[in-house]
Amino acid sequence: MDNAIEAVGVRKAFGDNCVLDGVDLEVRTGETLVILGASGSGKSTLLRILVGLEPPDEGTVQVCGTKIYEVDELERARLYRRIGMAFQAGALFGSMTIAENVELPLAELTEIPAMNRRIIARIKLGMVGLEDSMDKMPSELSGGMKKRASLARALALDPELVFFDEPSAGLDPITAAGLDQLICQLKNVFDMTLVVVTHELESAFTIADRLALMHEGRFLIIDTPDVVRGCDDPIVRNFLDRQPPVHDGGGEKFKRFLEELQT
Repeated sequence: MDNAIEAVGVRKAFGDNCVLDGVDLEVRTGETLVILGASGSGKSTLLRILVGLEPPDEGTVQVCGTKIYEVDELERARLYRRIGMAFQAGALFGSMTIAENVELPLAELTEIPAMNRRIIARIKLGMVGLEDSMDKMPSELSGGMKKRASLARALALDPELVFFDEPSAGLDPITAAGLDQLICQLKNVFDMTLVVVTHELESAFTIADRLALMHEGRFLIIDTPDVVRGCDDPIVRNFLDRQPPVHDGGGEKFKRFLEELQT
């Protein structure tokens, strides 16, 4: 099976903080890969690198056959027409209607006439159940509706590959389950490749073909949900069982801090 994404030896540091430590990742064409990990594990930084927003310090990243950081701006612009991005908080423009938000990629990256852009926006919003909300402003939408509107905009150019940043974050369980179902339906109907970054375990196991669990800038395991669920690695088990790491709560550090103040 061809790979939609190939990342090899990806490293990224901010000052002395090494966020990604030699990450290797393959995303197979047509699959849904879910990247899991605790806060600070490096998953959001990896997502920014994969979509072309944050160049790595080392390593190569190939997306849809293009080495994204080794081509000129024109070639990268061509690539961006083949991928979509649904942001965590929606990232909708507050001064535009929902339809205008969905039309924006079409207006910026194609020469499709305005009337046709409106039709496409109606179709995309209809796909996510928001056709009746086309002319509403983002401020008039619920959290779940904003997520769906963001997804409609990500689908505007009929992408081969769609990235999701925490799609279920901040949603109630019923709304989150509905969004999970929508993601699965769209993937099955349009045969897209999906990369989803989340820390929501129930959502991850619902939508994933494969799961990739990050810890301190590296992947501990990349495999099917069943294999990951049965993994006996202690760090993986702590994450899946929602067990916090054992530590002294910072007591020793605080004690040393007080001693230093007294000297």
